[in-house]
Amino acid sequence: MRRRAADFRRPVRRRFAYWIWLLLGAFSLAGLVLFFLQHHHREYHVHRPFLERNAKVENSPKRLNFTEEILSPASFSRQLSEQMVLAKAYVIIAKEHNNLHLAWELSSKIRSCQLLLSKAAMTGEAVTMEEAGPVIKSLSSLIFKAQDVHYDIATTIVTMKSYIQALEERANKATIQSTVFAQLSAEALPKSLHCLNVKLMTDWLKMTSWQKFSHESRISPQLTDNNLYHFCIFSDNVLATSVVVNSTVINANNPNRFVFHIVTDGIIYGAMKEWFHSNDLKGATIEVQNIEEFHWLNESYAPIIKQLHSPESRTFYFGPYQGVNVEPKLQNPKFVSLLNHLRFYIPEIYPLLEKIVFLDDDVVVQKDLSPLFSLDLHGNVNGAVETCLEAFHRYYKYLNFSNSIISSKFDPQACGWAFGLNIFDLGAWRKANVTAKYHYWQEQNADGTLWKLGTLPPALLSFYGLTEPLDRRWHVLGLGYDLNIDNRLIESAAVIHFNGNMKPWLKLAIGRYKPLWHRYINESHPHLQDCATS
Repeated sequence: MRRRAADFRRPVRRRFAYWIWLLLGAFSLAGLVLFFLQHHHREYHVHRPFLERNAKVENSPKRLNFTEEILSPASFSRQLSEQMVLAKAYVIIAKEHNNLHLAWELSSKIRSCQLLLSKAAMTGEAVTMEEAGPVIKSLSSLIFKAQDVHYDIATTIVTMKSYIQALEERANKATIQSTVFAQLSAEALPKSLHCLNVKLMTDWLKMTSWQKFSHESRISPQLTDNNLYHFCIFSDNVLATSVVVNSTVINANNPNRFVFHIVTDGIIYGAMKEWFHSNDLKGATIEVQNIEEFHWLNESYAPIIKQLHSPESRTFYFGPYQGVNVEPKLQNPKFVSLLNHLRFYIPEIYPLLEKIVFLDDDVVVQKDLSPLFSLDLHGNVNGAVETCLEAFHRYYKYLNFSNSIISSKFDPQACGWAFGLNIFDLGAWRKANVTAKYHYWQEQNADGTLWKLGTLPPALLSFYGLTEPLDRRWHVLGLGYDLNIDNRLIESAAVIHFNGNMKPWLKLAIGRYKPLWHRYINESHPHLQDCATS
């Protein structure tokens, strides 16, 4: 009877082994490939001098191609790897059944397999019968023992599935945690920048009231001269703004014809004024304004202010962390900064201007931007570089097209475009009443159902049919997240944009691109030197 029972269990064991292979095959194969790639990498570096010394020796034996060896059905390496994969599965099952002794025995033999495979990969010599035989025999015996003990296929499959699901959950949580930490790093202000702000603000406060009044009351006629080239920057980052301005004037053919309109908040206002008051800008005109003095920009006029000041919005950004249900980047406090939304009120801020170029504070200018002002926008309001070379930059990726308000008025395949470098025809803006359109869409999205957060989705709606595509070389994006931008594209760009979390003033910046930003910092400024060494 025992023999018949054993005979009956053999096909069950085969089916059991098949299901284990099916469940863990993908994971184990990936692990083995990584294992062998690591050993190949180590082999290259450890044995390179030996190989170079022996490269000239004639008739030297050909080294083993371990990749081919591990894939060959007849090799002992292949048998060892297959036995090892199956044994790893039974280690998990044995632990689940509290059979720790069996799990320990299997783990011991797995280590023996790994040592043999590692030796073969390092030395370039195939595993021999004498080496593999005892290990394969003892491991086969243990696997047979494990199959004999744990013959309930259904229970084992359920156990393995739950284990794989637990691993997937752990991996997902680790990914989310990594994203959160990266977001926190991106939001943090480096100590050196905080130091700079404090020192500049101290200098500003030391000025007498008469000096401040004299400095602020010098209203230059150039600020409203439409024969000059006007640029606007809205930022609370002094050093980043200085790089934008400095790179623009250095690469300008006639910097004395450039006028920069900077708007910052009340906290940074004094530091921003002091920085540009004490730096040479090659004859360019600078205007620094405090957003808190824009009394017309209030809740009764701008729906976004009411939304940003709502208790729900404040709780979302500054309340307890909401876990995995909230995309970390959407909790970035920059979304509650009115400076981020000020771009929709440019005609109101500069009522006498006809054209203006908007620049983000994380860009670097590499070429003369004056030709932008002579471009024909064909009656459109906004000149911008389109970003739909990649499929995920089309309208349907930014907006909720399941809502009839969106789907009835917009093409889901319409091409997206980028903020960061934009030439605005303010006359056409006022004629098309774009700001009113922006207000309308902000009111429609009061419950957050049309889009998530940010300024680009409402801009895509407000400037729909009013955007003129610019040559891609005017504005190259991605230096804050993309490691593989073509150097030729960067060199040809008029403006490069560090959009993404890896800003050039942070330690997590991409090292390859960092010098492109740092070369426009005025390193001779005494406060920068002091803050760098303190």
